[in-house]
Amino acid sequence: MSIQSTNDAKLLASDVAALGQAHWRRFLVQGVLMIALGTLAVALPVVTTLAVEILVGWLFVIGGVWRAISLARSSRMPGFGWSLAMAIVAIALGAMLVMMPLAGMLTLTMLLITFFVLEAIGKILFALDLRKHSHSWSWALATGILDLFLAALIFAGWPSTAAWAIGLLVGINMIFFGVSLVMISLAARVAKA
Repeated sequence: MSIQSTNDAKLLASDVAALGQAHWRRFLVQGVLMIALGTLAVALPVVTTLAVEILVGWLFVIGGVWRAISLARSSRMPGFGWSLAMAIVAIALGAMLVMMPLAGMLTLTMLLITFFVLEAIGKILFALDLRKHSHSWSWALATGILDLFLAALIFAGWPSTAAWAIGLLVGINMIFFGVSLVMISLAARVAKA
């Protein structure tokens, strides 16, 4: 790394620190709000799962309509037919998720299980490769095993877990993100003083 790159990195770090110190209250408020909303999501996981599923459905509908409108202006481009077909599929899938939320919850939960399994395999393989280079490889292995455990737990209760799994995980994610924002804001406040 050159001296100029090092100086630029230090300057950027000090600018970020200064911004954090100047706006620590905003981070704190956002963090507390995220913790509160995450707690509500954990307390009402079925409602949260339904809300996420409907949101995903509307995103598909809006994205498909946007793509179809964009394609209308370029009907002579290569792959126009396939692109239009994919836009129609996105609209249809989104409409199905919005109009049939139970089926959508089942589908999204199965995708979540698949994601956890693939993520677990990747983490475990990474850990096994990492053990040649680091003594801390067991942490990566543990997170891979945890992902497998979560996938098995959700799959074992299938299909009843579809009603709450996504909402619970979204809520937990929001809580952890909120806690991290609160900790960042408090560290920035202390650094300011």
